[in-house]
Amino acid sequence: MTGRRPTRSTFLPDFSRSAKAGVRAVAAMVACASLAAGCGVVPGITGGSGDDTITVMTWAPSDTNATNKPGMPALALAYARHVNAQGGIDGRKLRVLICNDHNDSVDAAKCARRAVKENAVAVVGSYSQHADSFFPVLEGAGIPYIGGYGITSNEFTSPLSYPVNGGQPTLLAGLGKELSAGCGPVTLVRPDTIAGDALPGLIDSGLRAGGHAPATDLRAAEDATEFTAQTEGALRRATADPSEKGCVVPALGDRTSTFMDSFRRARENYPEVRTGTVLGSVDQTVIDASGGPSGPYEGAYITGWYPVETDKRWDEMKRVVREQAFSDTRIDPADAGVQTTWIAYTVFRAVVDGLGGDEEVTSTTVRQALDDGVEVTTGGLTPTLRWRFQDRLASVGLPRLVNTNVTLQVVRDGRLVAAREGFIDVTRTLEGSEAG
Repeated sequence: MTGRRPTRSTFLPDFSRSAKAGVRAVAAMVACASLAAGCGVVPGITGGSGDDTITVMTWAPSDTNATNKPGMPALALAYARHVNAQGGIDGRKLRVLICNDHNDSVDAAKCARRAVKENAVAVVGSYSQHADSFFPVLEGAGIPYIGGYGITSNEFTSPLSYPVNGGQPTLLAGLGKELSAGCGPVTLVRPDTIAGDALPGLIDSGLRAGGHAPATDLRAAEDATEFTAQTEGALRRATADPSEKGCVVPALGDRTSTFMDSFRRARENYPEVRTGTVLGSVDQTVIDASGGPSGPYEGAYITGWYPVETDKRWDEMKRVVREQAFSDTRIDPADAGVQTTWIAYTVFRAVVDGLGGDEEVTSTTVRQALDDGVEVTTGGLTPTLRWRFQDRLASVGLPRLVNTNVTLQVVRDGRLVAAREGFIDVTRTLEGSEAG
């Protein structure tokens, strides 16, 4: 592909440019070993408008031409109604501020400044690709960022970030590991951006772990509206050897469905080819809209962060949605953003409960509890979560990545179901990647 290469991706984290960024991140974290003592962190922001109120913020883009996640703030409001109907968190009312960053760096910074102005003690369960705009504001005020979507590299490097999933790195590494067992040639179709440049190394780490050759790297313009050349190229590579069933992996975010529509038409002229992708590029609504069991995703493997939506471990979230969100159609329990927000609020509530009724809830006390090694269970939706200043994946530039588990799902009869029980841990796979 030719043309200008955007410096940022609208849907993929910037894990590019080798180990230097990882070294700088590790050095910064060592220097910030005591956040309260330095690194631009001010004393704790208090909880809100009254001693019995805890204020937090949830932000996400809505009503834009790119990625939209309106279900995340909608679930946050439903969660607050649920908690407050039970008397609050340890007797304290929960106040949730919501903000729309409009997929815009200026608005993302405005959301962060509003969180500071309104004394939010944390930003919880949010989505924004503009980490370079909002993290400096949060870091300057000492406000923790709990449970971002994992869409930017900053979420896995900032000492004030407490991610609950492994972002794009775990999904691609896990998918590569799975496809290594049943695929011939693998072709990755990804954006021609700096952020997209990191993706081949991630999927190749999984392929190598299974003894497979690296994937063919096929690039596409980030804002492409059709993918005829890419689908034809991917299909030719996947079917070059009739004795092997090749696999095609589109990792194009919101453009994945556009690619798959072109892929569906083109593959009628080729032998059968398997497909695989990652959650966030595909969910049940996309599968339904593309034809369900007769659509292009049938049989595709998809890696996700959490159990499938039909798993009973989501029953409590669904009950809260039914009781508190009424007919709010923005909240889809199968959406990974909604699920991330639920888990993030589960973490936040556990932290506040652990502080006890006598200790004031501030950004400092919340952050200190997280930094002191509090362990949070999420009912089996994730492994037990615990954050350290520098975790195992610091060597590849991901020092805050603590949840390296993924789930393997498959589209069967038009439904996204579990392909195997339990989680797959991709820590060792990522350690051998070029993610940093």
